[in-house]
Amino acid sequence: MAQRIIAIDQSTSSTKALLFDEQCRMLARTNVDHQQYYPQTGWVEHDAEEIYQNMVEAIRRLVNDNSSHLSPLTSDLSLAITNQRETAVVWNKQTGKPIARAVVWQDTRGAELCRQLRSEGKTQMVMEKSGLLIDPNFSASGVKWLLDHTAGAREAAAKGELLMGTIDTWLIWKLTGGKTFATDTTNASRTMLFNIHTMDWDDDLLRLFDIPRSMMPEVLPCDAVYGETTCEGVFDRPIPIAGVLGDSHGALVGQMCFTKGSGKVTYGTGSSVMVNIGEEPLPAPEGLVTSVGFSAFGKTWYGYEGNIYSTGATLKWIADQLQLVGHPAEMEALATSVDDNGGVYIVPAFSGLGAPWWQSQVKGAVFGLTFATTKAHFLRAALESIAYQIKDLIDVMAAATGGRLREICADGGPTKNQFLMQFQADMLDTPVVCTEVDDASALGAVIMNGFARGLWKSLDEVIGLRKVTQVIQPQDRPQKEQLYEGWRQAVSQLIKA
Repeated sequence: MAQRIIAIDQSTSSTKALLFDEQCRMLARTNVDHQQYYPQTGWVEHDAEEIYQNMVEAIRRLVNDNSSHLSPLTSDLSLAITNQRETAVVWNKQTGKPIARAVVWQDTRGAELCRQLRSEGKTQMVMEKSGLLIDPNFSASGVKWLLDHTAGAREAAAKGELLMGTIDTWLIWKLTGGKTFATDTTNASRTMLFNIHTMDWDDDLLRLFDIPRSMMPEVLPCDAVYGETTCEGVFDRPIPIAGVLGDSHGALVGQMCFTKGSGKVTYGTGSSVMVNIGEEPLPAPEGLVTSVGFSAFGKTWYGYEGNIYSTGATLKWIADQLQLVGHPAEMEALATSVDDNGGVYIVPAFSGLGAPWWQSQVKGAVFGLTFATTKAHFLRAALESIAYQIKDLIDVMAAATGGRLREICADGGPTKNQFLMQFQADMLDTPVVCTEVDDASALGAVIMNGFARGLWKSLDEVIGLRKVTQVIQPQDRPQKEQLYEGWRQAVSQLIKA
């Protein structure tokens, strides 16, 4: 009987439900956006209950619109999950209600706490245990802030009444009616509370952020079965939830980066650059972090990673806030109507600068404006800013892994922008490989689902299912070095300001 897997891709801006078959072919998809909350400068919040309801709605639509692919409805169906990482939810386990809105990974309210911990000399201890830098991007400071600033939260946490988790944990808990309180190793490794050597929550890190261990979920491998759900009655009987991992790790798996030294770039709201470093959690070079890449078949693979806060978000800002275009897809034609950026550089530090700079306090800026600057120059500079930020990270990773990477696998909506992909390949002097499935994170969850349920018995078994759509070869771009030097100068001016 044919297998059907529904992958939930719960991202920063929306919740997608995607239907795959056992050949990793995407058959259908639905998408439901959720609201972004910005109550104060530097604060970014989501309504966790809205996200759960949107997920149920996305699944319902997918099932209702694709009955021909799902007959009989539940006999061959299962659910996999990939999610925005670091975004933290704290909820009461008796009422099932969050104590506040979720603190999103872009939120910087924990910046002062992180600065304090760094000044106290905690950087090395945190890095050695968690593989991470002390930064508000990771979940711990946001959870501490919620406990410290939400009425009654500290007392409730001390009594064991509160639970915390990343979005995957929240969704699984809700889907199973509170029967499963668990996360996977990849999401756990992005909280700044998880020891990537012992593969367990770390008591020293929990004490550092004053978070009771009773709040923490069980940690399972990516290829585990996490329980069963009817998804609020969408299915006529329970189906298994199997295969869970954070979105960037899902893309690593979805791009089949199973061997040491293979890497990928996910172009989403932000961007994650990750390179598989094998089965040893090696210390990361300066400006990068070490995370669990993925865990399967009783083994764990680690990765060097750098995160950029605003890439696709920059394009959405230009379309939604500035209204310079009706949709980000319209940018390419305008950007290529001029020969260069006209000396304009946009540093999109809307939530600070991520790797390799880790400057959470800076704000975005535009450099090089003149009376000759046109909308086309501005749009071109915005697209170029994505490629420059990726190059910042790839150069560090390449040096740490012995030189230029053989290729970079790319996924995400912006990969449809041919100008951006060509400019990226040129700046890196490295081929950029795009695969058939845009949603590589969802595909990674599907692969882990298949491992969990015995559909595939090894990593090698699924490599043959990878379908490359195009390989963008680097071309000689005049003044490439001067262009990149202009970017570096712009960033330096912003950091010094």
